[in-house]
Amino acid sequence: MKQSFIAGKMTEQQQLWDDVDRYVESQLIPHDDVLASIAEHNRQAELPPIEVTDLQGQFLQLLVRMSGSQRILELGTLGGYSTIWMARALPEGGKIVTLELDEYYARTAAANFAYAGVSEQIDLRVGAALEQLQQLEQEGAEPFDFIFIDADKPNNPNYLQWALRLSHPGTIIVGDNVIRQGEVIDRHSSDPRVQGIRSFYELIRDEIRITATALQTVGEKGYDGFLIGIVN
Repeated sequence: MKQSFIAGKMTEQQQLWDDVDRYVESQLIPHDDVLASIAEHNRQAELPPIEVTDLQGQFLQLLVRMSGSQRILELGTLGGYSTIWMARALPEGGKIVTLELDEYYARTAAANFAYAGVSEQIDLRVGAALEQLQQLEQEGAEPFDFIFIDADKPNNPNYLQWALRLSHPGTIIVGDNVIRQGEVIDRHSSDPRVQGIRSFYELIRDEIRITATALQTVGEKGYDGFLIGIVN
């Protein structure tokens, strides 16, 4: 009986979060036929429903605009929804390098980029992110102004180290899914994603090259959050 009550309250709370997201989106996010079509394409392609929401996409876009970023590195493309939001904020000549492990996801994203008319601004690279990051360094890639980490969470500590190597003072680093329904406080968790995020926090805590904070979020994606830092 108690478990049913708790489950009911959680469902009720999630419905409220969903409704609030819908309301705020209706007030602040103009309907966009292109993005709506891409979201539907991703659903039909049966991609995991884990892409950023429209409110979160606009949040990323605003960060890019406010920082004046011209070079963006994204770890974890999926269907390219967040990539498109950020690409639309780039100035002329701006570029996003986005890394995706899964070839099917990458093909889906490439089709979405073409449909959105942003392919020229995006360098989509397919393969293991750590290998792709090493390749970027070997190519002598210029430092990035904005880095969005949204890939496999157990590797977040490694991604942070690479983000610092490929950044400059003033680079913004954003990490997604850093609260994980509050599980991040469980130091005994057997979930490697939780442990990866915990190690991510610990590295940032001890890293003098970055100053960061984290924001808890609720909404249609449930209870989670973003970490936002700047390279000193």
